[in-house]
Amino acid sequence: MAASQAPYSAKKLSPPPPYGLHFTPCAGTAPLIRNEATKRTPHHPILLVLLPEVFIMVRKVKNSKSPEQRRAEAEALQASIAQQVEELRESEAWTRFLDFAQSFHRYSINNVLLILSQQPEATHVAGYRTWQKLGRQVRKGEKGIRIFGGRDVVTTQEDERTGEEKEQRTRRFFPVSVFDMSQTDPIDPEAQDPSTIAHKLTGEDPSGIVDAVTDYLTGQGWTVTREPIPGTANGYTTTDGSRRVVVDSDLSPAQAAKTALHEAAHVILHAEEDPAEYVEHRGIKETEAESVAYVVAGILGLDTSAYSIGYVAGWSQGNAETIKETAAHVLRTAHTLAEAITESEEETEAA
Repeated sequence: MAASQAPYSAKKLSPPPPYGLHFTPCAGTAPLIRNEATKRTPHHPILLVLLPEVFIMVRKVKNSKSPEQRRAEAEALQASIAQQVEELRESEAWTRFLDFAQSFHRYSINNVLLILSQQPEATHVAGYRTWQKLGRQVRKGEKGIRIFGGRDVVTTQEDERTGEEKEQRTRRFFPVSVFDMSQTDPIDPEAQDPSTIAHKLTGEDPSGIVDAVTDYLTGQGWTVTREPIPGTANGYTTTDGSRRVVVDSDLSPAQAAKTALHEAAHVILHAEEDPAEYVEHRGIKETEAESVAYVVAGILGLDTSAYSIGYVAGWSQGNAETIKETAAHVLRTAHTLAEAITESEEETEAA
């Protein structure tokens, strides 16, 4: 996430120390310190200058595929997203999801900014009674998200020249409270949830994707952590200059791996953009980030389709053309990320 909203108990590296100490940015092992002293200058006191160098092992995913094989596989995976989304559009689950999604008001850009400033992980937002109509109840004690509502007010005024009465319509704005879906519970727990077309992954992360992404992002100057995240968001990447990526600590290893890739894609693609640009084109940004996660995970042997296809379908509104139009950005970023977090068997042997 830009909204996503950045994963994994990594320790933050200390900033580069003074006096020209050199760090190889990575994470995970204890530093090996090498001290060197200057030679003695005749007739002068001995001056010792400590020049420690820290060598830390960067964790990467072992991969036997050649760059050419990875590129060919990435192109095939990216092309399959649009096909699978089109298949999803023919399903009953998609029909239920559309009915659910169409129940929500489309907020102005200013209100979207207000919502995200108060609850960055917000996904579906509606008023108290709207949630009840959708079969969900806002939990007692939940704090509302304050935005501006508006309504037309009609008044009658007398025309000074003709003396005739004329109606005048004006728009008045006032503060209202809305709630994110994460602040609600189903009224009927047994009822099928129409909002769910992206199913969280179960299973392990045998390749060590989370560790590899953590070390890559740490080396790029980002702080990566696993923390409890309220609501339905699985992770997020900050846009306030703090350069933080957070992945929910309650996720399964497989879901955490996918989310780590998603947030890394946001870092590469969107971190330097104006936050308003992300908000205005959030659907495209989320489509890009999840597509990158799906492609890179697939290259590394992790099938994320149970989650990724529904997620992409939701944010792209099921538009296969949107997915195809983002292909160049997605593939370029997927190649960058895959090369950064993998190493060949030859590189492992040489090390």
